[in-house]
Amino acid sequence: MDGSSLVKIKAVILDYGEVLSHQPTAEEWARMANVFDVDPARFRPLWNRNRGEYDRGDLSLESYWSRLAEDAGVTLKPEQLKKLSQWDVEMWAHINPTMVDWLKQMRSWGVKTGLLSNMPVDMIRYARQQFAWLKHFDHQTFSAEVRVIKPDPAIYQHSLDGLGVAPSEALFVDDRESNIDGARALGLSAIQFHSVAQLKDDLEKLGFSVLPVDSTTLSSASRA
Repeated sequence: MDGSSLVKIKAVILDYGEVLSHQPTAEEWARMANVFDVDPARFRPLWNRNRGEYDRGDLSLESYWSRLAEDAGVTLKPEQLKKLSQWDVEMWAHINPTMVDWLKQMRSWGVKTGLLSNMPVDMIRYARQQFAWLKHFDHQTFSAEVRVIKPDPAIYQHSLDGLGVAPSEALFVDDRESNIDGARALGLSAIQFHSVAQLKDDLEKLGFSVLPVDSTTLSSASRA
């Protein structure tokens, strides 16, 4: 994909987890694993096993955690279920301020902005209650509300329709390769996110002029 391909870009669509938010910490994974009496390395695959159904809204919060407990060979108490659901939301709520600033910057430059996330109902509720910056998105697509998850083509189309743009007019940013491949198969430009510095470099190579500014770099410069 050469730089000229982005001349027609009218909208940027962002994933939430590990793009707008930071990764959960090892300690956060470990405290959840302890509830199930499993090693943290074994817990993540258990957490992932039914996550697609949970994100799609096919499983309730109670059903999702009950299945995980059954897979781990334990029985959850009501107070443990409440704590797990709280921790599950909290560990995905570490916002990346640089990416939020970039979102606002794009909006001010007249670039349409979309949010496209695989997200369960309880996290959607939390995000809408706590994240005032969601107002900077022109359109929001959450999997549990549309009952389809990435990389199904239908969820990308829902976002495109909401933004009123064609696939060739949109750039998608996500941390997962499978989601990037799904977007490209539909005709969107796409960048897999690893870090702000990498994203900025990829945007520059593609000729996209609205670039994120790493807040940690700014902070270091101001102290120099």
